[in-house]
Amino acid sequence: MRPPSPHHPQQLPHPSNSAPLMGPLPTGGQRKKSSKGTTGVRSWLLMDSGGKTQVMEAGKHVIMRRTGLPARDLRILDPVLMYPSTVLGRERAIVINLEHIKAIVTAHEVLLVKSTDPSVSPFVDELQRRLIRHNQVTTAALEGNEEDGSKSNWTRLHDLGESQSRGESRENSPKGFSDQFDEQGRVEKNQLYGSKVLPFEFVALEACLESACSCLENEAKRLEEEAYPALDKLSSKISTLNLERVRQIKSRLVAITGRVQKVRDELEHLLDDDEDMAEMYLTEKSVERDLEINSSASSSMNEPILCDEMDDEIVQADMEIDRDAQIGTTTTNTSKQLDVQELEMLLEAYFVQIDGILNKLSTLREYVDDTEDYINIMLDDKQNQLLQMGVVLSTATLVVSALIVVSGVFGMNIRIALFKEETKIGMPKFLWTVGGGSIGSVVLFVIAIAWYKHSRLLD
Repeated sequence: MRPPSPHHPQQLPHPSNSAPLMGPLPTGGQRKKSSKGTTGVRSWLLMDSGGKTQVMEAGKHVIMRRTGLPARDLRILDPVLMYPSTVLGRERAIVINLEHIKAIVTAHEVLLVKSTDPSVSPFVDELQRRLIRHNQVTTAALEGNEEDGSKSNWTRLHDLGESQSRGESRENSPKGFSDQFDEQGRVEKNQLYGSKVLPFEFVALEACLESACSCLENEAKRLEEEAYPALDKLSSKISTLNLERVRQIKSRLVAITGRVQKVRDELEHLLDDDEDMAEMYLTEKSVERDLEINSSASSSMNEPILCDEMDDEIVQADMEIDRDAQIGTTTTNTSKQLDVQELEMLLEAYFVQIDGILNKLSTLREYVDDTEDYINIMLDDKQNQLLQMGVVLSTATLVVSALIVVSGVFGMNIRIALFKEETKIGMPKFLWTVGGGSIGSVVLFVIAIAWYKHSRLLD
């Protein structure tokens, strides 16, 4: 049979624990007619556990029936409302709103809000690649079980992990769990935790966290590359252009810091609450629900069998049941604790990464604050110099005003002997008066400046 083309949408089987999806999409006049009576219809990208994708249009009620989510959780994914970064664990799904990623992860599929953001397309490709590899790992584990019943799934996967670790020893991954594939398509290390395969929902969650952290890290790196040269240039030369560049950089810094802080707070909240992390084990809860359904169906089909037993045998059987129940409870609690620790370690890896980004931004913010303080000091120094110059000019104006007063006194229209024409001593006295007044003004100015310096009013 000819394989379907990757360019055409695939019709995917529905998971057993979810409601059936909508019927065939209406065309032509039917589409227009149905759109009038339907509200909140949005395009979704559906990706199953095998990495197959399908674009569909569905309303919020269809998504609610399919995922079991309430309407308030779907509002978190609304791009118009601009909710902060959120990761919510529910009974049958995980709601993820991290930066450009708005997704719903179930135990069998991932629903992504269709977006025109260019950063979403690389994330979709990466998620599809991871899910395909995860499907290969799971298939290899099942085949290993069928071939050799004495070997468990985890032993088979441990052998696969060891063969992959030899190929990956040449590279060091900065992402913790997220090591890359080699060209032969070997098993990803991020699909394994020790010798155990990560569940489907954790593979999708890890891809979302890595994409969000990488996006924030790239933005922070670009901001650092622009900020430090601009700040150094402003320190050397204060101008309107440099000040405007630094203002824009500071605005971007505040915005990115707020986004990183929200992601960090969300991860910290999850790490502090074990119950929230336990809610994210969708595969385990799905298996438990299936077991309960099968057990209830089998018990309803079997008829009760009555048997006569001795009293001591009944007491002994009750004791054995109680002991088995205690052992089973202890084993279940220990298993869940280990499972929570696995998810906790996965979240801690990205918590450390996002915390490192926040530390870099904090360092940059401190550098911006230091530069602002330095600029303010320089401006204050310039202002002090201008004030000192104003004091000097004011003193000079005062001294010259004294000379102007003398000239004003002699300019009064009063008859005195100095202005008589018959006297021939007018010119020498005029010169002595002008010269004495000028010299006196200079002497007063020098005395004033010396007093200012002595009083530390001038440098």
